[in-house]
Amino acid sequence: MTTTVSIAEERKARKNGIDGLRERINGEIILPGDDQYQEAREMRGFTYDNYPSFIVKCTNATDVAESVKFARANRIPFSVRGGGHSVPGLCVVDGAMTIDMTQMRGVEIFPERQVARVQGGARSIDLAIPAHEHGLALSTGDTGTVGFGGLVTGGGIGYFVRKYGLAADRLRSAKIVTADGEIITASPLEHSDLFWAIRGGGGNFGIVVEFEFELVPVSHIYGGALILPATREVVRGYLDYVPNAPDGLTTMATIVAAPPAPFVPDAWVGKPVVLILVAFTGDLAEGPAATAPLRALAEPVADVVDTLPYPAMFQFMAFAEERHGAAIRMMFTDEIPDATIDDMIEGVNNAAGPMCGVHLRGMGGELARIPLNSTAFAHRERKYFVALLGLWMDPAEDGDAIRSWTDELWSKIAHIRDGVYVNFLEREGEARVHEAYPNEVYARLAEIKAKYDPGNVFRYNQNIRPEPVAQRAAA
Repeated sequence: MTTTVSIAEERKARKNGIDGLRERINGEIILPGDDQYQEAREMRGFTYDNYPSFIVKCTNATDVAESVKFARANRIPFSVRGGGHSVPGLCVVDGAMTIDMTQMRGVEIFPERQVARVQGGARSIDLAIPAHEHGLALSTGDTGTVGFGGLVTGGGIGYFVRKYGLAADRLRSAKIVTADGEIITASPLEHSDLFWAIRGGGGNFGIVVEFEFELVPVSHIYGGALILPATREVVRGYLDYVPNAPDGLTTMATIVAAPPAPFVPDAWVGKPVVLILVAFTGDLAEGPAATAPLRALAEPVADVVDTLPYPAMFQFMAFAEERHGAAIRMMFTDEIPDATIDDMIEGVNNAAGPMCGVHLRGMGGELARIPLNSTAFAHRERKYFVALLGLWMDPAEDGDAIRSWTDELWSKIAHIRDGVYVNFLEREGEARVHEAYPNEVYARLAEIKAKYDPGNVFRYNQNIRPEPVAQRAAA
């Protein structure tokens, strides 16, 4: 009898262990020591070199739900991986289970309704190509491999943000795995508080396993790269124009050493330039007029702006699809004085590496017209997006020097900041998380967090701690 009980207990323990989880999912479990482990744990950025306790390669929503239930039952911390572009490296965490959705990349297009259903692990390119075949699009990440899970839950500033708003503004519903391992739908009609929170509040509230988007009628754009000399007058002219440009024009400018691209004259390679990525949507015949004020700022070093399919824009950011190191600081602001422009240009002139730059975008347009409280993204009214990007492609390169460059330049310009985009935050502390979410927004998010994740099991993110209304009132 004793032997029978011991065998039963052993079987029960095994069933509740990893082997039991393996039996309940369609995906696979990768353990340290498995041949696939080293590749499976790698993130896009090699700044963080983390070793998870094991990795669950999910194939569907049920796999994700079972993984969460297993983690809760066994008190195992877990992180969530989608596209793997996590700036703070929190999608794969030392000693935690990784719920990996990189195989969940299914996309369905319903052209007659201009709707797309997208699995939680899908990347920007996974939607852009099939949507393009129907003359449709969504304002996606800057790079084709940026995952929707992080992009949309952080807001989603993309190539059409001035014409069509954030990617999150086009979200119509989402299937979410909750902290209890249940699968629910959030929309304006169901769990509307959760629907508000996941559009800007990051991964704090659950795991989005399916998005339903309203697509926009974009097939081709007037786009590409325009390169100008890096002078104060050029940068000032750019900043003065882009927030008030026609809505169809969204741009991303970077003060950087000219790269050795095929369209860059050899004599300019390595010299400071303003590299402007242009994406004009709407009547393409109006594209040249919309971009003419940019071309008039100086004699272009290079100009490869023309009519092209929207997915072709990803070629200009293809380098970011490779594994790289990064030291990033970001802010929103309404004013960039001339002295700050001078600091930016000087910083690039004295950069610690050839891929260190200052990234500038003009906001406004449709983004600013959508009501401020419609989503958890809290900085619609800001004029400028500013980021210091210290990048390096070789793990053997001196990352410390690039981090020091980023910190030093940040110390000179950070005084103008007014908010931050959560998707560009590194591990910068709680105060910076509060910069992403002003007091009223943060309080509402903390209340929703307390409702859907009171134990803060979704904590490997830019974390918002659960705080019920009663607790906040007592404080």
